[in-house]
Amino acid sequence: MPIGGQAVIEGVMIQNGHRVAVAVRTPGGAIELRRLPGGPRFPRLSRIPFIRGPFRLYQMLSLGLRALNLSAELATGEKEGSGGLAMVLGIVGGLAIALGGFVALPAYLVSLMPIDRRILYSLVEGGIRVLFFLGYVWAIARLPDIRRVFQYHGAEHKAVHAFEEGEGYSLEAARSRSPLHARCGSAFLLLFVFVAILVFSFLPAHPLWVRLVGRLALLPVVAGFTYEILQAGARRSGSWWMRLLLGPGLWLQRLTTQEPSDDQIEVALAALRHATEDATAASASTDA
Repeated sequence: MPIGGQAVIEGVMIQNGHRVAVAVRTPGGAIELRRLPGGPRFPRLSRIPFIRGPFRLYQMLSLGLRALNLSAELATGEKEGSGGLAMVLGIVGGLAIALGGFVALPAYLVSLMPIDRRILYSLVEGGIRVLFFLGYVWAIARLPDIRRVFQYHGAEHKAVHAFEEGEGYSLEAARSRSPLHARCGSAFLLLFVFVAILVFSFLPAHPLWVRLVGRLALLPVVAGFTYEILQAGARRSGSWWMRLLLGPGLWLQRLTTQEPSDDQIEVALAALRHATEDATAASASTDA
């Protein structure tokens, strides 16, 4: 199974099959390591084409939120549970932005335009959604705290690149690698938006409430198609159409990754080592 991961607060999460490691730079400057359970919750459903996509997305979101919560505790030194309310509010706020800003608002704006053709309606709405998405990513990338997370995102990619190329856990090798990676979740997000344009074009243009309800109902379908496209593309990574498909995702990573410092790369390498080395070598670390 390919190695994956994500940036967290002052650290990196790396997943290697069922093994998930989180490494965080603490306020004292040390690197704290933890393990999270990463096994699939729906093993049978996770193997069914077009069904596995939504479940895989759910698993990654669930794991990512747990890793973010853990990293917040380690990075701030707060006890477990002290940031629970803030995390819940953050999740609710994030969902409100996603559903309101990227689903409801574009549909409402297009409903004000004199467009009757269903396909054109969907294309204009999709274009607005893409612009909103790119504008949102560009805006948050200007925030110092988010920029630091994006640096850890680049550190994660550099560490994985070096490891996949047989360089092990070398800081020097990771430092010279690109902060862009073809398997980044950014590619999934951007492809998800484009697949949504196609799928949503089958919905009637009016009334507005039908389009909104239909979009929410079809989100799992969009996730399923997006996942299968990426799975098919991964088996043909050298093909021209795969390079064309991944091109926008790699471009988006120029916003969602930043060049990291050496101490950030060291954190990513620590998470990578903890997730990939033999379990007996990592048993001294505390499980979360």
